[in-house]
Amino acid sequence: MYRFLNIFLLIVILFLSINVFGQSEPSIDNKILFRKEQTGSIMVHSGGFGIGYHNGKSVTFLRKFMWEIEALSIKHPKEYKVSSYYQNSKNFIFGKLNSFYTIRGGVGQQHVLNRKPYWGGVEVRLFYYGGISLGITKAQYLNIVKIDEVTGQYMTVQERFDPAVHAITDIYSKGSFFKGFNYMGIYPGLYAKIGLSFEYGADEHFVKSLECGVFADGFYKNVPIMAFQKNQFIFVNAYIGLHFGKRKL
Repeated sequence: MYRFLNIFLLIVILFLSINVFGQSEPSIDNKILFRKEQTGSIMVHSGGFGIGYHNGKSVTFLRKFMWEIEALSIKHPKEYKVSSYYQNSKNFIFGKLNSFYTIRGGVGQQHVLNRKPYWGGVEVRLFYYGGISLGITKAQYLNIVKIDEVTGQYMTVQERFDPAVHAITDIYSKGSFFKGFNYMGIYPGLYAKIGLSFEYGADEHFVKSLECGVFADGFYKNVPIMAFQKNQFIFVNAYIGLHFGKRKL
């Protein structure tokens, strides 16, 4: 993670230098300023994945005001899948108490570092966001191996994971995603995000861009994701995402 952050900061400094010393770009007098922009996005990050909706308004050719709504899954850094003792079973994460998701909304700005040539190419922007993050936990259910007291045969029963009751040898596989919604927790917090956007394509009406950056979500107390690991209230992740959408005058 720290290596990624150092590389990312180096890239930002490099493009800022390009922007400072490369101001002799073609004139923007003949370009059309598209005031409104809407995009959807998908992302993968070092702790899960996410989707988002983004809406923006251009202040100038080089600066844009944005707001966004995103939904993400977030994993504990110590989540590792292990193999079950039973044949034909699926791997599971031992010690996981809850799945963790966050819904967040915030505002930010984009600043053009390197404009796209008139024939197309790539336009580079620096962006930053901040806002509210609402964390949600959902109880983890597992398929537990038990012996039927009547027939004496083995069977599996879906139960909420309890570290005081369930040993690793009791677990057959992960339970259904749809189990656990009756045991949910809410964790309000804040988030911040910074990164670079690389927009490609010649048609200014449509948005196609690749984003990379880092974000941090902080909650008011530790989020109980794992049973045998130290839980945390701040989650920092690197991510890469794709944006697709359109612009209007």
